[in-house]
Amino acid sequence: MKVCIIVEGCYPYAAGGVSSWIHGLIQSFPKVEFVILTIISTRDQSGKFIYRLPENVTEVHELYLQDVDWNRNRKGRRKHRLKAAEYQALRSLILNQKVDWETLFALFQEGNISLDKLLMGEDFLYIVREYYDLQYSQLNFSDFLWTMRSVYLPLMFGLKMKIPKADLYHCVATGYAGVLGSMGKSLCGGRLLISEHGIYTREREEELLRAEWVKGAYKNIWIEQFRKMSNLAYERGDLITSLYEHARELQIDLGCPVEKTMVTPNGVEVEHLQELPGKTEEDEGKFNIGAILRVTPIKDVKTMIQAFSFAKEREPGLKLWIMGPCDEDQEYARECYEQVEALELTDVVFTGRINIREYLGRMDVTILTSISEGQPLTILESYAAHVPVIATDVGNCSGLIYGEKDDYGPGGILTHIMNVEEIAQAMVDMARNEPMRRQMGESGYRRVMSGYRIQHMRETYRRIYRDFAESCGLSWEE
Repeated sequence: MKVCIIVEGCYPYAAGGVSSWIHGLIQSFPKVEFVILTIISTRDQSGKFIYRLPENVTEVHELYLQDVDWNRNRKGRRKHRLKAAEYQALRSLILNQKVDWETLFALFQEGNISLDKLLMGEDFLYIVREYYDLQYSQLNFSDFLWTMRSVYLPLMFGLKMKIPKADLYHCVATGYAGVLGSMGKSLCGGRLLISEHGIYTREREEELLRAEWVKGAYKNIWIEQFRKMSNLAYERGDLITSLYEHARELQIDLGCPVEKTMVTPNGVEVEHLQELPGKTEEDEGKFNIGAILRVTPIKDVKTMIQAFSFAKEREPGLKLWIMGPCDEDQEYARECYEQVEALELTDVVFTGRINIREYLGRMDVTILTSISEGQPLTILESYAAHVPVIATDVGNCSGLIYGEKDDYGPGGILTHIMNVEEIAQAMVDMARNEPMRRQMGESGYRRVMSGYRIQHMRETYRRIYRDFAESCGLSWEE
């Protein structure tokens, strides 16, 4: 069986939970041929992999969302006006009606179309003007028109993408990845599997509501764009998975048919995190708090640092280890360094990328102060090492800390998002109450052993892949 994994903004270019999950999934099925279709921002990122691809990955295809129309000046290119059916299909997309995706797929895949000429042409102008008159006539039309061009250009780059043929299109998100998977299913046959680690539509909505680069009503236009792409994935997908029950409920609320949904929890390799090196001489007299993450705004490292500074005033022995790549958002990382300097903190260490085995055994507790998460692997990894956690109440953090189907007890302390006082108090409580901390570590260990081992995840996806292979009339090899 040939599987096309479709990803956006992560594997194999960036570290993180989703990338680790994808890498592990591919390694779990060495007899399955995998093709990677990866969505990145620009051609500058092309080929800059941080993962060594497994041998069963035979091709990598790249889509650049911020690109140029390289062929716009090619001679003999078909001039546009759109045909009537094409015009109506584009209109259905822009006016948020029932979208005629099949006609759009054909238009961008089969037509010799210039995105530059289309977006600057009369048809796009007339449709946008109609949308403007219906809903946004209070705005400046010139600004509105240019915003609509910026909204639709990335999607149109995706619609022009030549999709590799596969038996199964496995999208690790909805959004642009879901559009590509839906188009692959339509044009090339095969089946469509969507595995959402976070709820893409909700995550993009949260980001847009906080964003400063887009204002007022324009936020709604972008949010609607992501919703319609996710709706396509939910409509065309044969199976839609999520990591935990509440995420499945959110998918259903967003329009995913309930009969297509399935919960497939994350899993970690517990054996890999046993018998870890313990504390060193450097750790003598220190209470180590470990944050295993990418230094990016969504992880809210600034709140973590601020809370640490408050906690350290009460517990001088605290030491904060921020462990993970700092190059994904270099400006944000620089702001975090400057915050540490401004607060005159001496016990904050930025390690960069690490081998988790070399550090996790030295930690007394791990911490996650994210403003958005799915089902964080870092919590499960901490539990595998008997280390309790402090985490904000996002994604499935509450379920992992308190349990959803067990009575093992809490595996850590849950706090509210961006609540500096609560997070600081959690650090102090962990440092001052060793029996509680050890009990939480054991509760977390029992929880990960009972339902979040890598073997459980592999078996779930073995069944899913086998069922898809059989539905395509293909043999399945273990």
